Amino acid sequence: MGSINKSGKPAVTRILIVDDHPLVRLSLREFIRREKDLEVCGEAEDREQALAAAQATKPHLAIIDLTLKSSNGMELIKDMRDHHPDVQILVLSMHDETIHAERAIRAGARGYITKQEATTKVMVAIRQILNGEIYWSERAAARVASKIAGPARGANDSPVDCLTDRELQVFEMIGSGKSTRQIAASLHIDVSTVETYRARIKEKLNLKDSLALLQFAIRWQIGNAQG
Repeated sequence: MGSINKSGKPAVTRILIVDDHPLVRLSLREFIRREKDLEVCGEAEDREQALAAAQATKPHLAIIDLTLKSSNGMELIKDMRDHHPDVQILVLSMHDETIHAERAIRAGARGYITKQEATTKVMVAIRQILNGEIYWSERAAARVASKIAGPARGANDSPVDCLTDRELQVFEMIGSGKSTRQIAASLHIDVSTVETYRARIKEKLNLKDSLALLQFAIRWQIGNAQG
C-alpha cells in the first residue's frame, strides 16, 4: 500500500488516468511525473479497464473523462463510488462545466475541470482534492450558489437541467447525429428503451415531435461546444 508520512497521508499518491485519447493520457502522465509525491499507477480508456485497474493498483485518486471509448464517464464515477469509495475522483472533460460539473459532483466526483484549462489548473485541482476539498471553477461554484439561494430559474440556467443523467446522455447523442439504434448499441440497451428516453425528453423540453427534438439537440450541442 506504500509508506505513510507523519501527516497520515501516503508518501506517494497513486493516480489512475481514465481517458480514451492516448495523447491526453500521455500529457497527464508527463505532467504528473514532475511531482515527486505523485505517480501514475495505471491507465484505462473505458469503464471495464478502469474498474479492473482500480482493483489491481489501488489508486488514491482517479482522473476520469466523461466521454470514454465504449462507456460513459458519469456511470463510471458512480461505479467507482460504489466499488472503490476511498478513491477520490477528478473529472477532466471537454464538456461544458455549467451542465456537467454539478452532476459529476452529485455522482461522487470531488472536482471538475475542463480540458481547455487543464494545463494551468489540473495540479491545483489535484492538490485541493487531496486536501479534502471540492474543486470547481468560480463559474460553476457561482451557478450552484445561485441555485441554492433561490429556486427561481435564472437567465443562465440550461433548459436541459430538468433531464436525468441518462436522458442528458441520450440527448447529447441525438445532437451528435446518432440514430436510435446507434444510441442503443452504444449504451447497451434496447431500442425500445431509447425510444422511451426520447419520449421523456420531448415531454420535459416541450418539443412536439422527433424533428423538433433533433433540431433542438443539434443547436444545443453547437452552442455547448462554442460556450
